Amino acid sequence: MSGPIPRRPEDVTPAWLGGVLGADVRSVGTAPIGTGQTGATYRLTVQYGAETGLPASFAIKLPSQDDTVRDRVAIGYRSEHAFYTNVADLVQIPVPRNFHCEIGGDGAEFVLLLADMAPAEQGDQIAGCSAAEAQLAVRALAGLHAPSWCEPKLTDFPGIAMPKPDAAMASGMGDVAKMATGITLDKLGDRMTAEDRDTLSASMSVVTPWLLTEPDRFALLHGDYRLDNMLFDPDRTQITVVDWQTLGSGLPTRDLAYFTGTSLDPVTRAAAERDLVAEYHAGLVALGVAGYDADTCWRDYRLGMLQAPLIIVFGVAFANSTERGDDMMLVMAQRSCRAIRELDTLALI
Repeated sequence: MSGPIPRRPEDVTPAWLGGVLGADVRSVGTAPIGTGQTGATYRLTVQYGAETGLPASFAIKLPSQDDTVRDRVAIGYRSEHAFYTNVADLVQIPVPRNFHCEIGGDGAEFVLLLADMAPAEQGDQIAGCSAAEAQLAVRALAGLHAPSWCEPKLTDFPGIAMPKPDAAMASGMGDVAKMATGITLDKLGDRMTAEDRDTLSASMSVVTPWLLTEPDRFALLHGDYRLDNMLFDPDRTQITVVDWQTLGSGLPTRDLAYFTGTSLDPVTRAAAERDLVAEYHAGLVALGVAGYDADTCWRDYRLGMLQAPLIIVFGVAFANSTERGDDMMLVMAQRSCRAIRELDTLALI
């Protein structure tokens, strides 16, 4: 028995950890990792009473230590629990090994014990990435989408944060997007160009019809597929994807376009995106997706770019504001608004 779900890092005792690992744990040290706004992540350093073959360190994710945030984002904890317990073994995207995942209290009590991926390094959303690093990300993404391609069982299940929208849900999302856009422009509009403000407003005015476009082509979506949620090996040849709190279902290229539109500077994106989309498409085909040609994939990519401003305005409107967070959202908005114009995305809706 592992005992109650830990609420704070001091609750991660040798007795609790030993219970979930089935091992004699003599001591546990904790140190914070990152500055998560919706959860608290720590590195555990473990000493065992005997040789176990288990790692000497882990990463553990607990709910936010802020009660208000914890209750508000419980849906995200349910999403991550659903991914690691029901989905991770069915897809081929690289994720950390899960040693224990548990949820209770209608989602407000949550713990996720993962392999420590050090010395892998988190991507830097503001700095952006190279085309070679982006290639790793789009290859990995095909491993999420192909196994769930038009598969209802993998795109609508308990815990999914954003199920495939019907007309009523799309209408509601459109209304919320317009409200969130107003909040975003109030907060960041004076730091944006007039052209970007216009693009943001125009994009968020068509969220409802956009969500209902191509309803017969869908897959499981990460929902927030960007550099801050990726870990790169030091030699930048392997990637691991984390933070599964925004699982959704919809047009697969929404994840792809969101990544390229927010994680690459515009010049790099414009030069590399044809190759990146081709790499993604080739990955889908290699994993068994049939009847989906490269031209349709490119059109879907252009269409999917509205995912970027949608997530941005929701983030600005509803997440806790920090200086880095505001700077990050501003950069992401600038990059993706330019991509929407250059790809003529709005003409497709």
